[in-house]
Amino acid sequence: MTIQPDLQPAVQHDMVVIGAGFSGIAMTIAAKAAGRDVLVLEKADEIGGTWRDNRYPGVACDVESHLYSYSFELNPDWSRAYAPGDEIQDYLLYVVEQYDVRRHVQFGAAVQQAWFEEQTSRWEVAYSTPDGGLETVTCRDLVLAVGSLHVPTAPAIPGLDAFQGELMHTATWVPGTTATGKRVGVIGTGASAVQVIPELAADAAALTVFQRTPTWVMPKNDHEISEATSERYERRPALMKARRAKIRAANETRALGFVKQPALMKAVRLRAMHHLRSSVDDEELRAQLTPAYTLGCKRIPLSDNYLTALSRRNVKLATEPIIDAGPNGLVTADGVEHPLDLLVLATGFDPSAAWKSVNVFGAKHASLTQRWEEGIDSYYGVTVPDFPNMFMLLGPNAELGHTSVLLMMEAQVELVVKLLAERDRRGAKLVSVRPEVVPAHMAQIDERSADTVWQRGGCSSWYLDKGGRNRTLWPGTVAEFERRVRNPEWVDYEFTSR
Repeated sequence: MTIQPDLQPAVQHDMVVIGAGFSGIAMTIAAKAAGRDVLVLEKADEIGGTWRDNRYPGVACDVESHLYSYSFELNPDWSRAYAPGDEIQDYLLYVVEQYDVRRHVQFGAAVQQAWFEEQTSRWEVAYSTPDGGLETVTCRDLVLAVGSLHVPTAPAIPGLDAFQGELMHTATWVPGTTATGKRVGVIGTGASAVQVIPELAADAAALTVFQRTPTWVMPKNDHEISEATSERYERRPALMKARRAKIRAANETRALGFVKQPALMKAVRLRAMHHLRSSVDDEELRAQLTPAYTLGCKRIPLSDNYLTALSRRNVKLATEPIIDAGPNGLVTADGVEHPLDLLVLATGFDPSAAWKSVNVFGAKHASLTQRWEEGIDSYYGVTVPDFPNMFMLLGPNAELGHTSVLLMMEAQVELVVKLLAERDRRGAKLVSVRPEVVPAHMAQIDERSADTVWQRGGCSSWYLDKGGRNRTLWPGTVAEFERRVRNPEWVDYEFTSR
């Protein structure tokens, strides 16, 4: 059932974009360039998405800086090979001002529901405001740029609510929090944990890492970018573009090991094992940190100091399951009580939660939330049958495990722009994917995913849905995805006036 607020007539826009992270900003810039009137609805009080919210110590990108940026706005001034989170957020703030995006953003606008009005062929979007009000806007085109690494997950530990110390998820880090002199616990050993643990270990009186599953870690080889190099890139942008192309080409080769030739991961595993042996002298600890699954089955964190941090005197690794929590800390299955002053949940995100929470209803009252619950089928992670003039960015099977996801996002933005231009050229009102082409597309995704390291690597990860199907990653190279979406087959889409 849709919300029908008793309001003044809704303000009309060509396009409404939900979310002001990397993808929402890119979509807004592209739509403005095409002469479209855009409104961006952002529930927070600032742009940035992931890089606005994640402020934990050590937060950084695991893709090299010169590739983790917009292709149309390269940055010669990155300070490091892998940019820290604050620097990425500053880059986004710069882009927003450079392209005059901010005046299109409505901050504090938490979308409650969106529905397609078949009589008018327009979308209605209802959102709450900071003062508790409910407003609505109407638009021709709706773009969901809500992000998949947005809603944090928490472990189901009995008694966790009773813990009286400081408790926070890495995605909701409280500014000013310090580990100095405290007994600290970290649950998780994924990408966020690999970044935050060395920072906490340097200050904590004692740090306990609660490891559910060990993770393969590769050396990061991070380094400062000299001022001379930045000045050279600024004077000669072609050099910076060449550096970007070199990083991209190197990263693309990883897709072969993930998707087509998993045997190639054996060589990468040898490098990871060498990194582990050279970082951890204790044989027992090294055994505890050695995964049993194939490298690449989970996302591969990069770090030069995570493994050495676990060898510090003030750090211990707890490998028994957590069975209980209380006011003073945690209890593991071996009966050991772990007193804590600060407990950090580095337990990742629910990749589908943000999409489900938008409450979008398409033609014939089709529910996007229900589609997600059933295992959503989409066309290149952008369009969904029965949702005309609605587009997703970084939707199903559009994330990456081997290189910068911004490449996928830019390709999808370009596809949206082309679909709208073709619709307008034909004098049509609506564009949507033909329902009959999606099953074959998804069957191909499933077939290609079946032999990937993600499904045959012997682990469970957030890449897979409850049924074990890959509904997160693109099972191929970015170059292949770009070839497919940058030359759309118009026959795969319906252009109609009603």
